[in-house]
Amino acid sequence: MSEVWITGIGLVTALGPDRETTWRRLVAGESGIGTVTLFDTTGFRTRIAAQVDDARIALPALDGPALRHASRASRFALAAAAEALADAGLASGSGAPHPWALVLGGGTAGLFEAEAFVARRLAGGSRVRGLTELVDVPQDAPSDRLGLAFGLTGPRITVTTACSSSTIAVGLAAEMVGDGETPVALAGGADALCRLTYAGFNSLHAVDREPAKPYDSRRRGLSLGEGAAVLVVEDAAHARGRGAHPYARVLGYGATNDAFHMTQPEPSGAAWERTLRAALAEAGVDVADVDYVNGHGTATEQNDAAECAAYVRVFGERLAGVPVSSVKGALGHCLCAAGGIEAAVTALAIDRAVLPPTAGFAEADPACPIDPVAGTGRPGRVRVAVSSSFAFGGNSAALVLGSAG
Repeated sequence: MSEVWITGIGLVTALGPDRETTWRRLVAGESGIGTVTLFDTTGFRTRIAAQVDDARIALPALDGPALRHASRASRFALAAAAEALADAGLASGSGAPHPWALVLGGGTAGLFEAEAFVARRLAGGSRVRGLTELVDVPQDAPSDRLGLAFGLTGPRITVTTACSSSTIAVGLAAEMVGDGETPVALAGGADALCRLTYAGFNSLHAVDREPAKPYDSRRRGLSLGEGAAVLVVEDAAHARGRGAHPYARVLGYGATNDAFHMTQPEPSGAAWERTLRAALAEAGVDVADVDYVNGHGTATEQNDAAECAAYVRVFGERLAGVPVSSVKGALGHCLCAAGGIEAAVTALAIDRAVLPPTAGFAEADPACPIDPVAGTGRPGRVRVAVSSSFAFGGNSAALVLGSAG
């Protein structure tokens, strides 16, 4: 298997419409969680989320149907992909086709827009008016739009495994590149807020009325988020040949299922330990070599405790010296896009030697005996990092990234 690099990163988050704005505000300890304005939240347990400011998104100048009637999720993906390709120095647009692969985590897609159509119908509106709002309902709609927009003629895959979707997407893309199926792949995920998921997490009492506090003793639940991340995953020899800059090297990934419960984590941490050890084994990395973990850190009481139990099982006494931070206190839980966003942040941490902080953390919890990087970003050399995603249905995954130097 050949060496695989990440050579381009595009981000759309509640902290900013691009990579640099998101990174700058993230390491400054800021949070993008605020009042939801997309839809009426009256009667819900919480009224906050990490909502993207649509007006700030810079969509690529594309002709044809790629942008026509695009959902918010698709627009997030298009903007992130355009930024990632430009960052990598790769040609994009509707010109010559590129035989590159595309692997995206897909979630709500056009559900937010479909909800508006259904609401009008229930109110007695026309059966025909607004049908274009249903175009992006399929979960693979963002992938299809990216393929059309950038002329991607290689394999196209949409992964839907809840909150681990785009972590697995990056891992699959790296495997395809490493196995020689394609020299370049775009990977990541996109997800957007909608009434259905907002109501669902509220009904589960999984959300906090205040901004999420990952790993903190005062945590009472997650804050939902939205956004997109697209990474250019490239064969190292191909990248060297054109003088591309590597943010990080993809060393390996692991994916398992705990077969325990649809929403609750297996509490002992044994299931997630299997995920982490599988990723490290594929990467050929010893536990002692890991310098940083970008944790799942949803800020729910059960999830954080089970996650930290897994870290205790894997790292043992070393855990106190391995920083573990969660970006969900700043970016919210972006569901099927979360793992891609966190992989991008982890790659930036490796490249820039800065560990992102856990926004909202203030009080330690004995159930989470970790160093959460409180406050603002911390300087720190990272040779090997793990980005972990532990999802509903027991669908867990972890990426192992390393310095490409």
